[in-house]
Amino acid sequence: MPPFTVLHVCMGNICRSPMAERLLVLAVRQRLARVPAGAAAPDADELVLSHSAGTGGWHDGEEMNPPAARQVRARGGDPAGFAARKLLSEHIDAADLVLTATADQQDYVVALRADAAPRTFVLGEFGRLLPVVDPAALPDGELTPDSVYARGVALVEAVDAARRGAAPLPGDDLDDPWGRGDQTFSRVADEIEETVVPLARLLIPN
Repeated sequence: MPPFTVLHVCMGNICRSPMAERLLVLAVRQRLARVPAGAAAPDADELVLSHSAGTGGWHDGEEMNPPAARQVRARGGDPAGFAARKLLSEHIDAADLVLTATADQQDYVVALRADAAPRTFVLGEFGRLLPVVDPAALPDGELTPDSVYARGVALVEAVDAARRGAAPLPGDDLDDPWGRGDQTFSRVADEIEETVVPLARLLIPN
């Protein structure tokens, strides 16, 4: 039940998945900023819960990697309060959509929870398939937790149907930017935004 919950997964949970987590939060807040003055709108976290985890627990409790945090700040987001954690089965169970950095991590998620396969995608795969979805076929986009949740669940079902059981493409993977400098982090953050910004637009079509 609400909020619509998105789980981002990478390897160590200090670079790619934290950026995706916080950049989706930013994209949702930017959609809500478009609500006309005086109109009632829930807080972003009442509509969409964006969180993340890593397939390994090497960095448990650590902050976001500094160049990843710089990318989030530079784009208007907030990395404060982030703490890395290892992916657990209950994180997957509670998620309405799981977005992984790579196909290997998608396989890892599905190995933990086979029933999550229809709602687990490589992030680039999900972004590539989003344009196939007809927004008019989704439930009405009212600004209520229940409506955004229903719209999100229907969107995931539509994207799953659009992939027709096909495997992700090699280009859907996000490169691991760890240790590779700000230019690589910036490119990876751009690629993340290519998915999370359209996702937020479809969830909150105001």
